[in-house]
Amino acid sequence: MNIARRIENLPPYLFVEVSKKIAEKKARGEDVINFGIGDPDIPTPPNIINKLIQAAQDPVNHRYPESIGLPDLRKAIAEWYQNRFDVTLDPETEVVPLLGAKEGIAHAAFCFVDPGDTVLVPDPGYPVYAIGTALAGGRPYYLPLTARKKFLPDLTTIHPDVLQKAKILWINYPNNPTGAVAEIDFFSQVVEFAKKNDIAVCHDGPYTEVAFDGYKPVSFLQAPGAKDVGIEFHSFSKSYNMTGWRIGMAVGNAAMIKALATLKSNIDSGIPQAIQLMAVEALRGPQDCIQEHNSIYQRRRDLVVEGLNKMGLEAQVPKASLYVWAKVPPGYTSASFTADLLEQCGVIVTPGPGYGRRGEGYIRLSLTIPDALLIKGLSKLNGWHDQVNKFKAKI
Repeated sequence: MNIARRIENLPPYLFVEVSKKIAEKKARGEDVINFGIGDPDIPTPPNIINKLIQAAQDPVNHRYPESIGLPDLRKAIAEWYQNRFDVTLDPETEVVPLLGAKEGIAHAAFCFVDPGDTVLVPDPGYPVYAIGTALAGGRPYYLPLTARKKFLPDLTTIHPDVLQKAKILWINYPNNPTGAVAEIDFFSQVVEFAKKNDIAVCHDGPYTEVAFDGYKPVSFLQAPGAKDVGIEFHSFSKSYNMTGWRIGMAVGNAAMIKALATLKSNIDSGIPQAIQLMAVEALRGPQDCIQEHNSIYQRRRDLVVEGLNKMGLEAQVPKASLYVWAKVPPGYTSASFTADLLEQCGVIVTPGPGYGRRGEGYIRLSLTIPDALLIKGLSKLNGWHDQVNKFKAKI
């Protein structure tokens, strides 16, 4: 039996490998503390769960859903964008619900990229931008994100030959994995760049509601002219701790939304209606849960950054996102440091190169583990650090 080359050439998804390592350690009876995956440990708020229970008991929700989403959900998404960002959206033409933002991101390339086209992808960046591109026959062109540039791409350095073939620019702020943020000035530059070079913009923005110290992230669509050139992907996963329910949305440019909706109507049958109705409740119901969750994440962020800096690992304090991006100690690669932590103290972190070549020299730690485990994990890391220092002192 032959497997299609497009599948054979794909690397294993990063967190599949992480999960395998966890399973191997647990099978040996070893304790593992996982800072790797950004899956919120805080439950979905009760009012949202209660709406799901109620909706699941209605037989009308036991049948095929509409592939483009319930009209009331699309309207609720538009209302939320108006209230949160002062962005006006037409729920009929500028909104499409998704089976999680990851699904829409992966399928976007099939809507806008022909074989051989170039897609501008951040490095480091969420792996699905490049994987979706490859599946559609496109070619990723990696834009370096560096600390010197505050992890924003320098669009002025892209060669004209690359720009001629480029169809999409991917951006993502607040950023995964670096935790960097972008403001309206940057997004306005992106709009100008996209118009000048006839390139569509896809902004992945699922972390806009996960922010600290009073900071309020902005939407790409707040930049003047953004809807002329692009769309934004958002998710209920991080805002409302709904990762397991698999629901998100894409909003913005009507032609791009229509293309994505057309593709989806041919390959999936939509989101279960009971889950769509719980999403409506999330958007229209009490929003105090967001600040409650952020208070927990901020406390964890402070503990992680303090702990890493005490160990001599350079870690910046992120203003938003669920992640801390830290440099590995001298003498280590990202992979060797990650392996050492796993073997020596049973702590899993994500190696930076899992997000691209320019992630080398970094690790990512997620804030989505319970406080007790987080503190235990930091204690293990500190113990490992003390042992390493004692060993160095002997030699």
